Amino acid sequence: MEPERRSRKWRWIAGILLIFIAAAAVCVRLTIVRAQPILRARVIETLSARFKSRVELADLNVWVADGLHVEGKGLRIFGTTDPNPWQPGMQPLIEIGGFRFQTSLRRLFRDPMHVDIIYVNGLVVNVPSTNRRQEIRDLRQRGQKMKISIAVDRFVCANTKLIINTSRPGKPPLEFDISDLRLKEIGPGLPLRFDATLVNPRPVGAIHSTGRFGPLNETSPRESAVEGDYSFTHADLGTLPGIGGILSSTGKYSGKLGHIEVDGETDTPDFQIAVSGHRVPLHTDFHAIVDGTDGDTYLDPVKATVLHSSFTARGKIVRVKNPRGHDVELEVLLGQARVEELLKLGIKTDPPIMTGVIEMRTKLSLPAGGEDIGKRLELEGNFHLPAAHFTSDKVQGRIDGLSMRSLGTSGVAPGQAEQAVTSDLKGTFILSHGVLFFSYLHFLVPGTHADMSGKYSLDGDTFDFHGLLRLNAKLSQMTTGWKSILLKPVDPFFHKDGAGAEIPFTVSGTREAPRFGLDFHSKDQHLKEDHLIENGRAAATR
Repeated sequence: MEPERRSRKWRWIAGILLIFIAAAAVCVRLTIVRAQPILRARVIETLSARFKSRVELADLNVWVADGLHVEGKGLRIFGTTDPNPWQPGMQPLIEIGGFRFQTSLRRLFRDPMHVDIIYVNGLVVNVPSTNRRQEIRDLRQRGQKMKISIAVDRFVCANTKLIINTSRPGKPPLEFDISDLRLKEIGPGLPLRFDATLVNPRPVGAIHSTGRFGPLNETSPRESAVEGDYSFTHADLGTLPGIGGILSSTGKYSGKLGHIEVDGETDTPDFQIAVSGHRVPLHTDFHAIVDGTDGDTYLDPVKATVLHSSFTARGKIVRVKNPRGHDVELEVLLGQARVEELLKLGIKTDPPIMTGVIEMRTKLSLPAGGEDIGKRLELEGNFHLPAAHFTSDKVQGRIDGLSMRSLGTSGVAPGQAEQAVTSDLKGTFILSHGVLFFSYLHFLVPGTHADMSGKYSLDGDTFDFHGLLRLNAKLSQMTTGWKSILLKPVDPFFHKDGAGAEIPFTVSGTREAPRFGLDFHSKDQHLKEDHLIENGRAAATR
């Protein structure tokens, strides 16, 4: 009897446990079934009340395993107007491809429900243009009066896109692709702390930035505060047509959204312009003002160093609609730069055609487009090389010989070393489509000076100059023997304005095979050249 009684007792206990387990399972099932509509209602209620607008939530799944797990898809929050008229159809203010979070069961029935972290994928934020942001201000005022149903400590977002729309004609929306975004200290009236990795399309690379934004000034979003620092590493400049190299940059920024001041530096140890093919180290230190609402950037100044030469630039980088991209406009000033280093950067010939210190002032224009930079780059300015030396022995030898003859000497006296002749060059120029055009070029060596105009291609294959040589010596004094005797009768024809001789000349051909010769054009052609030279002199004086 005793064993039978014990057996009956355990059967009762087992039955009660089974009933309890069944009841618990039913309760859990009911909780899950009830949790899903509760959470869905909480999400839609919170967002609809916050934005006073239509909210769509395509899917919401809930399950219990070590707490309550929630996954949702297709969340779209609309405004009263279309924030992005560039795209067809009515665009939502906020769109989320998917989200998920976990919390305890007891937190579900609290008000507000507390969530530590929400993970978001495919977030798209459409910020309306300035003249349409009244609805955001209205939404903010309504949201301050509502009771928040869900409180979140942190958001971790992947594949985020921020679109800032503008009403300015010719300005496409400003778009930021953010591969990783982490937000914390989220609350009304508080600045938003962020840690973001932005995907930079051109040049390809990742920009990592941490800082604070806000609180948002919804009366005037441009006045919202922002500050932080950034690093941009291993940016491949080869993704930009016409240049190459791997760039890295670091800096800090602060100010207001419409006026962000940025101080930073860049290093590109292997910078290259395709037309030259030479790789040179490039370093810059810059101060810039960025309009965070449209992406326009104002540089003031950029201090750049190429090899051992430095220059300063000021100007702007403006986003344009057609062709989509950026227009660059800069004022560039070179103080004591080396011409051979600048030529190595921009011209194919090696070694560069000349050496010496150069002073230059130029306007640089680089319009948006898909062509190589060498074809799009435009320059207009003036320069001065007080003591240039040509690297080609053939060219320098002819200049040395010209200087000696124009001084009335036939060579170096016995026992004396030959002195290197340097050239004083100054002029005005325009660079367009890879060709340098000189409207005025002044060339001076001892005994000779020349005024000319012409062009020179950056690939070094062709140059073509025409002008007038003014010599100290007469033609007959530039040679000896019977040639000197034969030239004496023609001296008066070339003697002009106090010069021993004035001779029209041309220089053409290539760097490897220059051709020097007389240039007896028609009278009208010389008058045209004189006019160009005078205009060039006036421009150089200005």
